[in-house]
Amino acid sequence: MVVVANRLPVSFNEESGGWDTSPGGLVSALTPILQRTAGSWIGWSGIPDHDVEPFEHSGIRQVPVGLTDDQYRGFYVGFCNGTLWPLYHSAVRPPAFHRHWWGPYQQVNRIFAEATIERLEEDDIAWIQDYQLQLVPGMLRDLGSRHRIGFYLHIPFPPVELFTTMPWRGAIVEGLLGSDVIAFQSRQSLANFIDVVLRLTDASVDEGGVIVWHDRRVQLQVAPIGIDAKSIARMSAEEEIETMARRVRGRLGDPKVVILGVDRLDYTKGIDHRMRALETLLERRADLIGKVSFVQVAVPSREDVAAYQEIREDIEGLVGRINGEYARIGRPPIHYLYRSLPMDELLAHYRAADVMLVTPLRDGMNLVAKEYVATRHDDTGVLVLSEFAGAAEELTEATLVNPYDIDGLARILESVVDGGWNLPNKAMAALRRSVESQDVFWWADRCLQALGL
Repeated sequence: MVVVANRLPVSFNEESGGWDTSPGGLVSALTPILQRTAGSWIGWSGIPDHDVEPFEHSGIRQVPVGLTDDQYRGFYVGFCNGTLWPLYHSAVRPPAFHRHWWGPYQQVNRIFAEATIERLEEDDIAWIQDYQLQLVPGMLRDLGSRHRIGFYLHIPFPPVELFTTMPWRGAIVEGLLGSDVIAFQSRQSLANFIDVVLRLTDASVDEGGVIVWHDRRVQLQVAPIGIDAKSIARMSAEEEIETMARRVRGRLGDPKVVILGVDRLDYTKGIDHRMRALETLLERRADLIGKVSFVQVAVPSREDVAAYQEIREDIEGLVGRINGEYARIGRPPIHYLYRSLPMDELLAHYRAADVMLVTPLRDGMNLVAKEYVATRHDDTGVLVLSEFAGAAEELTEATLVNPYDIDGLARILESVVDGGWNLPNKAMAALRRSVESQDVFWWADRCLQALGL
């Protein structure tokens, strides 16, 4: 198997001059499979103008793709983050359709396709990952590939009314249709893709959901990605983590209820909406001031993109205003952490939290929701989950919310705070069974079986 992704599963360590394995479920799931099949991983090193020869790491052949700074800015900062990301996330922010971004997107996809065709041997399978490389399957066909090709979209696929506003819509669809299998996080994304294909091409769809196009059959699949649930559950149950969790609550002043949010700092995550919901709750319930602590971990993301600089300023201004209004000495209602947390600290925060707020305005899946559930080995706690997250299709026992409804979210928070959030409950037990049974290894097996591996 040859995995093709925007980034390698390793990052360059400038201090040591070597490579470190990147964290994440995708890397954890695919590493043993690639090791077993003598596989390769093709991706960018993450450093512009950094050309590196292929090398071995953790038993996997790493094939770095070199990008110039101009290519990175036009392809990734521009088209990927300025056009595709907002468009595919329901145009939460207006996408920008700049012609000078489309050229680098094509160019970089061609670089990846050529690097892939050079690596593929006769019986190999190519598995392309995510929205950055949607042209690669079609380009591989144009280069003469007869290999089995899969594509997995980690983010949502938008409704036809949004997708067709993009000037290069036809090229994107035809690029994807170069695949043998296209997999999506949710049923809604798969349905949206079928609508787009029927609108923009002369393809047909048979009763089994297989697209027939240019005498080729393209299988569509729903395969929600999971986490390494058993590993997270085991680590979170360790006494060291439980001690850290008690310290977290102690530093917060041992409030009645701890509410937690953990997100990349992104305008799709609804961080500002949930803060306004907390503000509304405190306006209505003065008796809860000083008794409810909301911890928001905001992981820095795409700091060189203007839209992300703006959302950081907006959120930090909101934190200051709400804390200024409702703080009591030593007890601000919002504790805002603009940084990533090491795994042990993250697990401790999950264990310390009575309520987990996962309220994106649109999300392909959202693995934070699953990580929180995996840590609840005592079946306590409440997961408040946006109905617009892909995870909502699986985690139906969560408390589902419309994140745009500030008053509604405030009412749900009020009911949770007044309820039995600190007692074992059937909903959390059911959520935990779901997360454990459909973990990241189940996901990988499901995808790769469809590809014939």
